[in-house]
Amino acid sequence: MVSRYDDAVVGAGIIGLAHAYHLARRGRSVIVFERGARATGASIRNFGMLWPIGQPAGPTYRVALRSLELWRVVLAAAGFWHAASGSLHLAYREDEEQVLREFANGAREPDVVCELLGPKEVLERSPAVNPNGLRAGLSSPTEIGVDSREVVAGLPAFLHDTLGVTFAFNHAVTSFDAPRIRAGGSDWSADRLWVCAGDDFQSLFPEAFRTSGLSRCKLQMMRSEPTDTDCRLGPMLAAGLTLRHYRAFERCPSQPALRARVAAENPEFDRYGIHVMAAQNGRSEIVIGDSHEYDDRIEPFDKACIDRLILDYLATFLAVPNLRIAQRWHGTYARHPSEPYLVAHPSAGVTAVTVTGGLGMTLSFGLAERIVDNVLGG
Repeated sequence: MVSRYDDAVVGAGIIGLAHAYHLARRGRSVIVFERGARATGASIRNFGMLWPIGQPAGPTYRVALRSLELWRVVLAAAGFWHAASGSLHLAYREDEEQVLREFANGAREPDVVCELLGPKEVLERSPAVNPNGLRAGLSSPTEIGVDSREVVAGLPAFLHDTLGVTFAFNHAVTSFDAPRIRAGGSDWSADRLWVCAGDDFQSLFPEAFRTSGLSRCKLQMMRSEPTDTDCRLGPMLAAGLTLRHYRAFERCPSQPALRARVAAENPEFDRYGIHVMAAQNGRSEIVIGDSHEYDDRIEPFDKACIDRLILDYLATFLAVPNLRIAQRWHGTYARHPSEPYLVAHPSAGVTAVTVTGGLGMTLSFGLAERIVDNVLGG
C-alpha cells in the first residue's frame, strides 16, 4: 500500500524544514524527502547568523523580523543553543564611519533599532575588537546566533516528535504527477509538493527555472578551533567591507564613495566578492568568511589566496590571540539580480521556493509562513 500525505516537501535544508513546520502546525500530514543521509547544502555552510539588519527596507525586512519571532519559539521549544548577541559593524576609515552615521541617523528601515558607538563603547561591548584605528561602531541588539549544523541536524527529530512530520532520507524525488511521487525508487502519494531544493535547478521542473534569472554563487568560509573560555566575541562582528555588500546600506549617501575607494585600493576584494564577518557559536568556535564567485567563475577547487585575503582583513578588526583554523569549506547558493526569493508553481499542486543571496537562515520561518498562507489560505 502506498502511504498518502497531504504534503510532501523536497529538501531537508532550513527552507524545507520551515515549510514542514508550518504545514504540520495546520494539522496536515507531511513527509519530507531528502536525497542524502542528511542535509549538507547551504543550510549548514553558513555563519549561523539570523541577520535582519542586512535586509533591504520594506517587505523583506519585515519578513526577517517575523522570521526572528518564529525562530525564537522553535529554538526555545527544541532546546538548541542560540545567543541573542546582536551585531556590531565596525568603522576604521572616515567613509566607513560616515556610512554608519548615515544609517544610524535615518538611512534605514524606520523600526531598525541601532545606535552609533564611540571606540570606548565598542570595546566595552566586545573586547575582542582590534582597537588600533577604531573610529566607531554601529550596535544592533536584534541579531541572533545559532549553530546551523546543530539546528539543521536536530530539527527533523523535533518536527517528528512534536508535529508528527515523517522524514525519508536517502530518497531523491525524481517525478511528481499529482498525487503520485516517485522517490528513492518507490511510489508515494501526496496532494501537494513543495520543492525547497536550494540551488538544485535541474532535478525537478528545470523549465520553471530556465527563464527565472537564477544563477549560482560560490563562497569560501572557515571555522576556528575553540577559543579560550574567556575569549568571547559577544556580538557578531562585521567591518567596512560589509557596508558595500548588504543592500540595507544602499540607502546611505556615502556608500558609493566607500565602494569606489575599496575598488581602487583593493581590487581583489571586488574580484572575489570578499566581505568579512565573524560569529562565535556555543562551542567557542569562530566562523569566518566569506567570498563570492559567480556563474562561470565557479570551480570545484578552492583558492588559498581568498582565505588569505579574508584572514588578513579579519586581523584588522578582530584581535583573538593564537587563532587557529580548524576547518575550511565552500558552499553554493542561488542568486538573483533583484529578488530575495522566488516562488513558482510549475504544475498543478506544486510550489517551488528558492531563497537567494544567502538569506535562507534569516528569512526561513517567516517566508515559509507567508508562502503556506498564500497557497493554502489563512
